[in-house]
Amino acid sequence: MTRQHNPQDLIDLFEHTFGAEYQTKLVNDGDEPIYLPADETTPYNRIIFAHGYYASAFHEISHWCVAGAERRKLVDFGYWYCPDGRSAEKQAEFEVVEIKPQAFDWLFSVASGFPFNVSCDNLNGDLELDRVAFQRKVHAQVVDYLTNGLPERPARFIQALQGFYKTKPLSIEDFPYPEYPE
Repeated sequence: MTRQHNPQDLIDLFEHTFGAEYQTKLVNDGDEPIYLPADETTPYNRIIFAHGYYASAFHEISHWCVAGAERRKLVDFGYWYCPDGRSAEKQAEFEVVEIKPQAFDWLFSVASGFPFNVSCDNLNGDLELDRVAFQRKVHAQVVDYLTNGLPERPARFIQALQGFYKTKPLSIEDFPYPEYPE
């Protein structure tokens, strides 16, 4: 790591990379992350991340990278969110929609020299979470992106992160296959 990981740096990088073109700002302003499209009081879209957490900023940027133009017109991209305490069925649905965003999280983390931790986001659920199995699905998506190409917005953000943090180009070897602890 060549620089400290300061959320303001992500705000500035995002603004420089996407601000004018997408009329979108990354905002450190809240207890709960949310995406808010422009409205009558705010002339730009806001990606709000929680508590100033660097990882929260990455995760919200990741969801923005997944969302298409129509979804970016909707509060929180029109996604459903089932709160912590999900059943096994709801947890499985959650993990399906989280694979791509968490793959971007992992790519952004490596591009900036920041540690990545997969999130099952169900601390109060009454089921045993298999974090390794979920991370393996995220890993497969990362490998697919590195093999077949990244979408334009995450690719641009990765380039911005690599330029700022002076990290090397990403390779599959940077993303170890998740193993179960012994």
